[in-house]
Amino acid sequence: MESWDEGRVRARIREMAARDPERSRFGADSHRYELAPALPEAEIRAFEQAHGVTLPSEYRSFVAEVGDGPAGPGHGLMPLTVPRPEAGEEWAVDDEWEEDRLPGRLAEPFSLTEPLPGRIGTSTGEPTRGTLMLADEGCGIYVRLILNGPREGEVWRIDPDWGGFTPAYPGFRTWYDGWLQYP
Repeated sequence: MESWDEGRVRARIREMAARDPERSRFGADSHRYELAPALPEAEIRAFEQAHGVTLPSEYRSFVAEVGDGPAGPGHGLMPLTVPRPEAGEEWAVDDEWEEDRLPGRLAEPFSLTEPLPGRIGTSTGEPTRGTLMLADEGCGIYVRLILNGPREGEVWRIDPDWGGFTPAYPGFRTWYDGWLQYP
């Protein structure tokens, strides 16, 4: 497992915040360029045991070494173990977060072997089993981390109205670093 340089990540986020004081970059008004503290190993292990999963190493090391959201792509990285502080403000992302934590859902096998392009419709429950929602991009579009099977560790994007459920990044590090590097 490759370690994260927490100082580099936090410094880059501070730079991004300094360049965007009005928070005009997409999602900045939600995550405010703030990172929550990293999670203790015991809390991560308890989450994995409770849900019958082993988190992909790039993501696991991020929440253990850098922080548990929210600064990140889209409207920000969702927290792993507790709902975001603003939960209850009628955001669909909170319902999605809660659904992921239903017993056995994360441990279920990821059923897709190939991308699912095009319109999916309103029922996205089946194809997202075995995945963890990482971020909300708005309009019902979510970024999800594959937790098991041959595509474990990949980051996929689900846009049920237009884009389907397709691979977006080979892993969490590529996805998050891409956001850090974007001007």
